[in-house]
Amino acid sequence: MIKIYQNYLVKLFLKKITLLSGIFLSLIFILSIFEEISYFKNIDVGIYFPFLLTLLNTPSTLFEIFPFIFLISSQFFFLELIDKNELEFLKVHGLNNIKIIQILSSTSIILGIFLILLFYQFSSQLKFLYFDLKNDYSKDDKYLAVITENGLWIKDELGDKKYVINASKINGNYLENVSIAEFDLNFKLIKMIESNKVDVSSKEWNIFKPTISINNSTKILQNDISIFTHFDLKKINSMFRNLSSLNILELNKLKRDYEDLGYSTFEITSHLNRLYSFPVYLSIMSVFSAIIMLNIKRNKPMIYHIISGILFSVIIYYFYYLFSLLGENGKIPLTASTWLPLLLLMIFILIGLVRINEK
Repeated sequence: MIKIYQNYLVKLFLKKITLLSGIFLSLIFILSIFEEISYFKNIDVGIYFPFLLTLLNTPSTLFEIFPFIFLISSQFFFLELIDKNELEFLKVHGLNNIKIIQILSSTSIILGIFLILLFYQFSSQLKFLYFDLKNDYSKDDKYLAVITENGLWIKDELGDKKYVINASKINGNYLENVSIAEFDLNFKLIKMIESNKVDVSSKEWNIFKPTISINNSTKILQNDISIFTHFDLKKINSMFRNLSSLNILELNKLKRDYEDLGYSTFEITSHLNRLYSFPVYLSIMSVFSAIIMLNIKRNKPMIYHIISGILFSVIIYYFYYLFSLLGENGKIPLTASTWLPLLLLMIFILIGLVRINEK
């Protein structure tokens, strides 16, 4: 008999999550389509292209707000049980509040694992395709920076010159073991510049004691030279922040490549920690919502619960964001910036579970 009720509660919870996911998916699509249409308003791409890009980008955005979908779904889950007086009925048959919360928690963790292993993999591939298609129409389509097993590669175009730049390491504001191939617009090699160290703190790169090769003639300069590019350290860093377009295997490979290059792996490690903690995060949000619902007077109107759900979602978001900033600034360890807010929420939940069966 208890298993029948457990199955009923799981199906009801899944129904609420599916319903809220559909609503948020529609809202995301509507808001995003206007942004894409505005982006392509002066570009002749046809009416269907912005819709295609929006479809590709929407799943990734939906994944980011799943914790708040779970929180609000848990609210509606309890609202239905309360409206139908089913909480009392379930208690009579041996399902107290703690057991109901356990069902929500375990269901959320299982769903979280499913979302990480399947949905995130799917959404990341769509996000990658989204960036790939949109990049063809970007104002920066002539500029490119990638990291491979052979180090950092940069393609740049400035005036009537094109540059292909390779560096084996990034160390602070400097690129190390740098080679710069300078071409004309027809990709005819003009000269090669090599240096052990290049300062990229600004878009005017300072090249220390370069070796210059022109027409099979090589000359080692004792003075530094400079070249202008579209890249500085800040822009190079920004080229690698679309981590949501990479699946977990690709993220771990990129992390190894960054480590080999000497490039900071902070953002990748932080992103991976958020993914690894995602099932726990979903579970905490569901249980947190359950405790709030069981402690609120049951004669409150539905709009009150909806507003409270949105309010708590915003508070938790900024609470989580605060710890992320502390981690980025080095005030707390990177791992702690992800797991410490979850631990604090868990402590709050444990306090809330005291005498929860009396509610």
